[in-house]
Amino acid sequence: MAGSARPQWQSRLPGWQAGGMDDESEQSLEAVGPRLRALRKQRATTLTELSGETGISVSTLSRLESGSRKPTLELLLPLAKAHGVTLDELVDAPPTGDPRIHLRPVQRHGMTMLPLTRRAGGIQAFKLIIPANAERGEPDPQTHEGYEWLYVLNGRLRLVLGEHDLLLSPGEAAEFDTRVPHWFGCADAQAVEFLSLFGKQGERAHLRAKPKET
Repeated sequence: MAGSARPQWQSRLPGWQAGGMDDESEQSLEAVGPRLRALRKQRATTLTELSGETGISVSTLSRLESGSRKPTLELLLPLAKAHGVTLDELVDAPPTGDPRIHLRPVQRHGMTMLPLTRRAGGIQAFKLIIPANAERGEPDPQTHEGYEWLYVLNGRLRLVLGEHDLLLSPGEAAEFDTRVPHWFGCADAQAVEFLSLFGKQGERAHLRAKPKET
């Protein structure tokens, strides 16, 4: 039957159950507000900024988070997209929060990017994978505001930075001002995996050295 194929979250939203909602559904809806607030705080986003992302008024967002406004599908869809979560996570996640990170790969410039952080602002963490024999053409260095730190996990990374043409092997790292023309790709026919820490405002990544034993 068509009704049996509906995702679980659909039966928990107002209007999906003609006979009204049971206690479990009511509890799930009541928990949506705290989850929305927690996700927004995690991203360090204001209600005004979230309103601009979703087209939902600040007053409606505030009422959703406080629980005075019942969530609907039309409201939850843009909010789930803005926060980078699924509707199931918004509606069915346990009230205490799920500590697992659900990675959602993004394909960009021939690379696979896995965001490791969700909060807006500050340093952003990514795992990047450039496939073997990636067709990226000749190096085309670009510039933009920020500061980046790279750490190679597997394979060999070619980093063109200003006048430098560098090869980084597993365990090697590099950091640079992204206002300097830069480009990176596979150094050979093998895939390369690396971590990237990036700050749009130019934050530098600091490594804490182990104190010397006395």
